[in-house]
Amino acid sequence: MQHSRPEPSLGQLFADLSQQMTTLVRQEVALATTEMGRKVGRMGRDVGFLALGGAVAYAGLLAIVAALILLLAALVPSWLAALIVGVVVGAIGYVLVQKGLAALKREDLAPRQTIDTLKEDIAWAKDQTT
Repeated sequence: MQHSRPEPSLGQLFADLSQQMTTLVRQEVALATTEMGRKVGRMGRDVGFLALGGAVAYAGLLAIVAALILLLAALVPSWLAALIVGVVVGAIGYVLVQKGLAALKREDLAPRQTIDTLKEDIAWAKDQTT
């Protein structure tokens, strides 16, 4: 004698679907949290480049500017020496700041992996209801 398993009721099927969808949503939220955490970590590093660029430019402005102005002042008028040194130090700071900004612009903040799995989940849910 073969034991046949009774077909689940419509209510049971919807309850199972509801439970599976709840689990799926929780997993997607966890995935999005993890993915965004990684992206924010990389952005923190890039912001560090901006801060480092600013600090280097400022330190250069304070230390190198004074020494180079005094050195150049022996060859050209003091105001021209200060202008030349200021432009060079400012250019170095600008390059560092641009590097940090370029890295931040390249960073894709959208949780791509989560979006892809959500599309798969929607397709799965449609299959379950048809």
